[in-house]
Amino acid sequence: MKSSSPSPGSSRLRTAAFAPIGDEGRAELVETRLMQAISAGAFIEGDRLPSESELSQLFGVAVVTVREALGTLRHRGLIDTKRGRGGGSFVRSSPGVVEEVNAKALMAMPRVALADLGVLYEVIVAACAEYACLRATPDELDVAQRVLSDARDLPAGAWRRRITDVQLELAALSQSVRLTSEHVRVQTEFTPLLALQDMHTAQRHLTHDSLLAQIEATRAGDVAKAREVVRTSIRGSVRWLGALRLELLESSASGDPRATLERYRGKEQSTSFTGEAA
Repeated sequence: MKSSSPSPGSSRLRTAAFAPIGDEGRAELVETRLMQAISAGAFIEGDRLPSESELSQLFGVAVVTVREALGTLRHRGLIDTKRGRGGGSFVRSSPGVVEEVNAKALMAMPRVALADLGVLYEVIVAACAEYACLRATPDELDVAQRVLSDARDLPAGAWRRRITDVQLELAALSQSVRLTSEHVRVQTEFTPLLALQDMHTAQRHLTHDSLLAQIEATRAGDVAKAREVVRTSIRGSVRWLGALRLELLESSASGDPRATLERYRGKEQSTSFTGEAA
């Protein structure tokens, strides 16, 4: 991490988002990948997506498949398409739409699958944290801490992009290419769900404070503490998401999560900074 200034969409997340789909090349999967990239902050408002032909090559699918996926995203209000010189598909500011799509993804995910994703994420993040304790320099940690301090009171969308960038940079401090690559892959999948917590300032602050605690444990070279901070934060997030998923399923018989999300936006829940098995 070179500076404390906000960065645009993460290049690591973009690389993960465009991993080839191959034989599964359906428009729905292309749409999901692009949605995940937008939700995770790999692309932010005003960013231009790669062209249809570029996306076709990156995903390993036909141009017509990409065109269908982009059409769906455009219909949902997530992108605008401009013709002519300087044209292309550009990301719109659509936090409410992204939130609804993420909520529907959470509803469709079996409880066991959510828990399993949390376990995988925890194992990878904890491993990165352990090696960062052994390899990170004080200057690198100072930069990460400044970025977090500057981000605390940002609006939810900007805060999430900054936090995701910090999480990826902390993983990179492990100096393990394989671990960092796997972290990016799972982060791309999990961040759209984690972003649902951003409706609550209290939840954002819990995540924020856990990252600060992780940095301090890393600075002290305290592997056990760093692993404990990671475990507590991620398991708490998985429990919170499990509770939201259950409420969405119980109160959204039509499959439309908007009413439930609106209730959640107005709530400020207190969540203890303690963890149990998810």
